[in-house]
Amino acid sequence: MQDKSIQYMLLAGFFFAIMNVCVKYVSHLPTLEVVLFRSVFSLIVTYYLLRKKDIPPLGKNITTLTLRGIAGCLGLIGSFYTLQHIPLASAVTINYLSPFFTAILGIFIVKQKVRPIQFFYFAISITGVILLKGFDFRISTLDLIIGLGAAFFAGLAYNMIAKAKNDEHPLVIIFYFPLLTIPFAAIYSLYHWVHPVGTDWFYLLLIGIFTQLAQYYMTLSYQTANLAKVASLNYLGVIYALGFGYFLFNEGFNTMSIIAIAIILTGVFLNLFDQRILAKFRSKG
Repeated sequence: MQDKSIQYMLLAGFFFAIMNVCVKYVSHLPTLEVVLFRSVFSLIVTYYLLRKKDIPPLGKNITTLTLRGIAGCLGLIGSFYTLQHIPLASAVTINYLSPFFTAILGIFIVKQKVRPIQFFYFAISITGVILLKGFDFRISTLDLIIGLGAAFFAGLAYNMIAKAKNDEHPLVIIFYFPLLTIPFAAIYSLYHWVHPVGTDWFYLLLIGIFTQLAQYYMTLSYQTANLAKVASLNYLGVIYALGFGYFLFNEGFNTMSIIAIAIILTGVFLNLFDQRILAKFRSKG
């Protein structure tokens, strides 16, 4: 079963990476318009699955699910914005700071304990973000703030999922995301609409398809293995992003930018593997 969970997460990471590329290809469209298309696709598919399984779509914990939907909406908008406006690998790396916001917010929301050493890991990654901004002049201060905001709201959304996961079906949790995102994105798009042309429609369709596939396989992976054991595989997305960015968008990186990305990922990996490293040392002692 562990092998299956690893395969599921590798598939999820690959599908998310392709989705990121498709978002980059429609950078000329307003961010909220892209979010709207993605959300409409997700709403239709999720609602169909809910009805097919005869699951009440609105769930029980309305307040928690609503907060999850709002936080997910803001996180997605910020994430898509950074994907459209800064180099692919940098956008993906900044978005991967969400586990740290998840942990910090978890102290207050789900009463999760954070050991002092984990704050050191947080500091490592934040240092990497500062270096990335300092050495990659294609990233403006506003872009960085929006990217960090996306990671923060993603962390808040994950905490809302943690609060609701024991009482709500995963499809219900997913359903609130597009349900609350569509009205907000639709109102903005009504006044700032840019009509997709040609291959735009193809990429918008792929964004919906690959996002849904990625979420499906990520959910399967989390359901069949320990979270910490498979979550680290998500960070292969940075490798995908570097490759896709270089070959598809001609995005080069100087040495210091690559070092900054490596520092960010070092903090993330230390945080993910810390428990297992400590366990090994204790077993040897």
